[in-house]
Amino acid sequence: MHSYWRLALCFFCSLVAYSQTGPYKSFNVKYVTERIELDGVLDDYVWEIAEAADEFWEYFPVDSIQARKQTEIKMVYDDTNLYIGIKVHTAGRRYAIESLKRDFRAGNSDNITLLFDTFNDANNAFLFGINPYGVRREGLVSGGGLDLRGFTISWDVKWKGESKIYDDYYTSELIIPLTSFKFREGETKWRFNSYRFDTQSNEQSTWARIPQNQNIYGLTFMGDMIFEKPLGKSRTPMAIIPYIAAGTFNDRENQNQENRLKVGADAKLSIGNSMNLDITVNPDFSQVEVDDQVTNLSRFEVSLPEKRQFFIDNNDLFADFGGARDANPFFSRRIGIAQDTSGNTIENPILGGVRLSGKLNPKLRLGFFSIQTEKDADNEIPAFNNTMLALQHVVFARSNIGFYFINRSAFGNDDFITRDERFNRVFGLDYNLISVNNRWNGRFYLHRSTQPEVSGNELSTGASMNYNSRYYGGFTDWTYIGENFRSDLGFIRRTDIVKGTTGLSRTFWPEDSYVNNHSFRVFAQQIWSPSLDMQLTDYRIQGEWGARFRDQSQAEVQWRSQYTYLFDSFDPTGSDDGIPLPADSDYHYNSVRLRYNSDRRRLFSFRAESTFGGFFNGERLSLEGGATIRIQPKAFLSMQVNYDQITLPDPYPSADIWLIVPRLEITFSRSLFWSTLVQYSNQRDNLGINTRLQWRFAPLSDLFLVYTDNYYVDSFRPRVRSINLKFTYWLNI
Repeated sequence: MHSYWRLALCFFCSLVAYSQTGPYKSFNVKYVTERIELDGVLDDYVWEIAEAADEFWEYFPVDSIQARKQTEIKMVYDDTNLYIGIKVHTAGRRYAIESLKRDFRAGNSDNITLLFDTFNDANNAFLFGINPYGVRREGLVSGGGLDLRGFTISWDVKWKGESKIYDDYYTSELIIPLTSFKFREGETKWRFNSYRFDTQSNEQSTWARIPQNQNIYGLTFMGDMIFEKPLGKSRTPMAIIPYIAAGTFNDRENQNQENRLKVGADAKLSIGNSMNLDITVNPDFSQVEVDDQVTNLSRFEVSLPEKRQFFIDNNDLFADFGGARDANPFFSRRIGIAQDTSGNTIENPILGGVRLSGKLNPKLRLGFFSIQTEKDADNEIPAFNNTMLALQHVVFARSNIGFYFINRSAFGNDDFITRDERFNRVFGLDYNLISVNNRWNGRFYLHRSTQPEVSGNELSTGASMNYNSRYYGGFTDWTYIGENFRSDLGFIRRTDIVKGTTGLSRTFWPEDSYVNNHSFRVFAQQIWSPSLDMQLTDYRIQGEWGARFRDQSQAEVQWRSQYTYLFDSFDPTGSDDGIPLPADSDYHYNSVRLRYNSDRRRLFSFRAESTFGGFFNGERLSLEGGATIRIQPKAFLSMQVNYDQITLPDPYPSADIWLIVPRLEITFSRSLFWSTLVQYSNQRDNLGINTRLQWRFAPLSDLFLVYTDNYYVDSFRPRVRSINLKFTYWLNI
C-alpha cells in the first residue's frame, strides 16, 4: 500500500513538473587541457569529444514541434575559459544582417543567443550572442525575463568569437573567460538555454522548449549544463579604464566658447566570485548616444532609458522597486542631471563614485552606491551626495523580498539652497512574486519619504498581479502615492493619487492560417485624488484587437474613451504664447488607433500608425511612420516621421507638430563604425545633429570622435556646437 502511494506521489510530481517546464534537458561540459584555436571552424579535437546540446524546439511559428533547422551547441572548459562550438543548420547563405556593429538587436536578423543562469535562481542571467558574420553581443537579463525592462545589451565584457559560413550551415566558436561570469565557487551546474533566429526558414527556435505566450529570453524554461568537475575560485584581474577627452563647446547664441580637456578613469574589481566593485573618478559620457527626442502631448514627464555603462551592471537591483510607470523611487538618470535657473535640463558633472553589487550568498543580493556631484553656483545647483543601499533575498522558488534606503543630501550653506532641498530620504520594502511556471507574477510594496518641513502623506504603496496562460491573460495594478511623497532620485509622474488599472485578454491560435495568433484585450483605468475626497481625476476605457501573422508582420486596432480633469492650466500644443485650457475644467473624448508593422526580416521594412478622434475639447490627427533599409552588411538606414495635428476651438491654440528623425549607420568593419543621427522637432524648437566615429582598436578600448550641432528651427538660428575626441583603454592589472 505504501509503495502504491509512493508511486502515485512520484507520478503526480512528475506530471506537475512536466506541465510547468516540459521534459527537462541537460548536457555535460567536459574539462579539457587542450589548446583551442579561435577561427570559427570546429576542427579542434575537443569538439569531437564534447557532448552536444541539440534537439532544438520551434518557438515560432508553432511551439509544438522540433525545429526544422536544427542547431548543435558543444561546450568544454578549463581553469580560465568556457569554450563554445556551435553548428547552425540553415536553408542557404542568404542571411539577414543589420550591420557589423557589436550589440545588435536580434529580432530582425540571423543569430544565436546563449543564456547562462549561473546562480540557478531563474531570476538573473548573462547573455552572449553571435551571428554568421562573427558579430557579437552581450547583455544581462533580470527579473526572470518577464518583460523588456529586465533585458539590456548595454552591458560590456571581454570575450572572443568568430564564425564561418558554409553552403547550408554556419559555425561559431566562442571563448568566454570565466571571469566574465559571476558564480559560486565549487558550482557543478548552471541553468542554460539558447534561442535562435532563422530568417530564411522564418523560424525561431529554442533548446529548452518555451511556449509562445512566454518571452523567448525568459528564464522560466531552461535546462542544465553540468560541469565535469566543480568550478574553482574566480581570479579576476583588476581592470583600470582610463580616458582622456578633449573638445570644444560653443554656445553660439550667447557667444560663449570653451575648450575642454578632461581626464578620468573607471576601475572594476571583483570581490570573490560574486561581487563587483566599480569606481569612477571624474567620469565623462560624451561618447554615449544622444537621447531620442519624442513628441510629448501629455502633462507629464517622459522617462528615457539609461545608456551610461557605470549604471548598467546589476541595475535591476537598484531600479526595480515600486511601480515602473508611476512610483519608481530610483531612476539613475537623475544623477548627473539638474535644472538651471530657467528650468532647462543641463548636465551636473559627477566628481566620482563607488558602486558595489552582486551576491553575498546564493539567496541574498547586495547593492550599494555613493556618488558625488559638483556644485554649480552659476545655475544655483548645490553639490549633492547620492547614496543608495539595496538588499534582495530570494524566498520560495523564484520570488524575492527587497529593501532599499536612498539618501540625497546637499553640501554647503549657500543662500540659493532652500531648506526643503537640504536632504531627501526614501526607504521601502517590496515583495516580488514569480510562480515556478511563470503563470503568475505580482508585486507588493510600501515606501516612505522624509524631507525637511514635511509631515504626513509621505507614503507610496501599491499591489499588482498578472496572469499569463496560452489562451487567457489578465492583470490588476493599484497604486497610492501620497501628496507629500517625494523621491529626488526617482521617477514619480504625479502625487496625490489612487490609481487602479485592470485588463483582460483572450488569445486565439488558429491552425493552418496566415494568422499566427490574434487576441482581444479590454482595459480600464481610474485615478482619484485622496486630498479632494477621492474625486475622480482621470479614467480610460480601452478595447483592442491585435494579430501577429506567419510572416512576422503585426496589426492592431484600438478604441479608447478618456476623461481628464485639469487641476492646472494646460496647453496640449506646447506653444509658447497660446492660451492654455483653464484649470478646474474637465473633458471627455474618444479616439481610434490603427497600427501595422511589416516583416522586419526584409531588406526594407516599415511601420505605420494613425490615431484620430477627440483630444480634450478639440480634435487630434496623428500619423507616425518609420522605415529601415539594410545594405548588407555595411550600412543601415532608418527614417522616423511623426506628425500631430492638434485642432482646438478658439481662442485656444492649434498646432502642426513634426518630429523627423533620419539615422545612418555605416560599419566599415567589426571594429570601425560611423553613425549619424539627425532629429528635427518643432515642438522642442530644435534641429539636432549628432555624428560619431568609433574605432575599437582593442577589446573594450575605443577612440571616439563626436560632433554635435543644434539649431532653433522657428528662426533657424544656431544654438550650440561641440566637438569631442575621447580615448579610452581597458587595462587589466
